[in-house]
Amino acid sequence: MKKLMFYSLITIFTMISVNIVNAKPNNKEKFAHTFSIVARDKITGEMAVGVQSHWFSVGTIVSWGKSGIGVVATQSFVNPAYGPDGIKLMEEGKSAVEALDKLVTKDDGKDFRQVAMLDVNGDVSAFTGKKCIESANHIIGDNYSVQANMMLNDKVVPAMSKTFEENSDLKLAERVLKVLQVAQATGGDIRGRQSAALIVVNSKSVEHSWEDKKIDLRVDDHKNPIVEIERLLKIHQAYEYMNNGDVAVENGNMKLALEEYGSAEELMPNNLEMKFWKAIALANNKQIEEAIPLFEIVFNEDENWRELTKRLPKSGLLEVTESDLKKILGL
Repeated sequence: MKKLMFYSLITIFTMISVNIVNAKPNNKEKFAHTFSIVARDKITGEMAVGVQSHWFSVGTIVSWGKSGIGVVATQSFVNPAYGPDGIKLMEEGKSAVEALDKLVTKDDGKDFRQVAMLDVNGDVSAFTGKKCIESANHIIGDNYSVQANMMLNDKVVPAMSKTFEENSDLKLAERVLKVLQVAQATGGDIRGRQSAALIVVNSKSVEHSWEDKKIDLRVDDHKNPIVEIERLLKIHQAYEYMNNGDVAVENGNMKLALEEYGSAEELMPNNLEMKFWKAIALANNKQIEEAIPLFEIVFNEDENWRELTKRLPKSGLLEVTESDLKKILGL
């Protein structure tokens, strides 16, 4: 009799355990409770995802996008398949609404999901499962959706929506960053902060895969990831000016190159690389006297730049007279 009761208790316990396990997401699914935004710039057509979480390397599983197609943010108990599958469905011609409906319908763990999708036409869809940890919510607006779960309070998502709508004068990446900043300031993730990501894709499909993401920034582990993303975005913008300057040099437009390098230096006045290439552009533009102080600053910081300067004439990147080259190298 005692044995029978013992086995009965084991059976009951096992049944309860199985039911509990079956009520939860797959153990392989990553835990990414977070706040995010998917958004589109109505003027340029660029699309973006911004996200922050108290979870390591959130950008590797939450944010997805493809130029000319759309963007996806998949979070809470993350099903990463929503990213590539959502992009694929939109690429096949499905709207963001149709794509998300299709994926949610066949997902046994949908009650634990939070997902937002936006397509190239500006159609937006979002889903927050009924078992997402509070405070959990999403708001869909004109060409954007903001969503969050496990927030400190229920003011975060409304604040994100308000901020996006009030900053239409900003470039998309800066606008998304502003939304993340406000979300954190309003309360953010109840556990704190650890990682963040920001991607921007083009409005039209690109010829080469490496051109797909216009901006692709990740902070995998940091005490203040949004501040770090802001710093990286500023560097990204500075190097965009540098890239434009390089193209201008290739095209023989030294005046434009000088303008672009100068803009880069304004953003990062202490960056030696930017000072150096501005000096090179000045020298190539026959403004040796203006270039000299910049060369001097760079050489004093690191002698390797002097050695690099010696090598540039052979590659056609520094076109000055022998006497001017000696003057530069003699600093």
